[in-house]
Amino acid sequence: MAEKGFPAGRGMAFAAQFAGVYLNFSPDDAESRSSKLAAFLPDASDPQLGWDGFGKLAAVAIQPYDIEVADAQNAVVSVAFQSGPRRMMLSVPVYYSGDDAGKRFVVSGRPAILPAPAPAELPQVAPPETDDAAAAELKPQLEGFFKDYASGDTAGLQRYVAAGRSLPSFGGAFTFADLKKVVVPVGGATREIQAVVVWVVGPNGDTPPTPNATDPAAAGARLEQAYRLTVEKQGDKWFVADIRGAGRVVD
Repeated sequence: MAEKGFPAGRGMAFAAQFAGVYLNFSPDDAESRSSKLAAFLPDASDPQLGWDGFGKLAAVAIQPYDIEVADAQNAVVSVAFQSGPRRMMLSVPVYYSGDDAGKRFVVSGRPAILPAPAPAELPQVAPPETDDAAAAELKPQLEGFFKDYASGDTAGLQRYVAAGRSLPSFGGAFTFADLKKVVVPVGGATREIQAVVVWVVGPNGDTPPTPNATDPAAAGARLEQAYRLTVEKQGDKWFVADIRGAGRVVD
């Protein structure tokens, strides 16, 4: 079935792939860059697309960001990227040949680098009414849960999980260091709570950190993460029924 209009998803993917070549250059790889750019440009284009062959630029975290479609064959794609400490945008004009010409894309003009939008202003949120007594009951349970959740001790983890539930674990990828914050709203026997946990991340991903290491690269990192948990009180104890990313934690 013929596709109607400009195919935005594929056009954005094409522009992001182009940006990965265009935004990275140095004199040492000028020839390689021009040969890679040729796959995106019309015939008889400037092989370096406006770069004079001097200096260097390096870009990472390149992602399609937005698209402004002019008609069924023309659009301008915005691509986000990071260069050093700066987050910026690349505007890429793209032409789409359509069904009759094989559904192909080409960069139709010179790109433009632009500043990225500033971060949004985050409004203040009123803290919820909390249940300090329930938080005190939950803290030792959660400390045991997160320790076994990190280590992968399946039998140990199940002691903290609600009856009839089963949760996967990190299997030793992290080491539990601290339960920094627990926010327990007022409620009944089932509640949605928030927890801020500190993990120790080994120097090689899932490699355990070296105790008392003097080399920062070998010592392991402490990483704070926020979780939202569904907890259920069964008898006189709380148990974890589910765990997810917390979203915004109210301080």
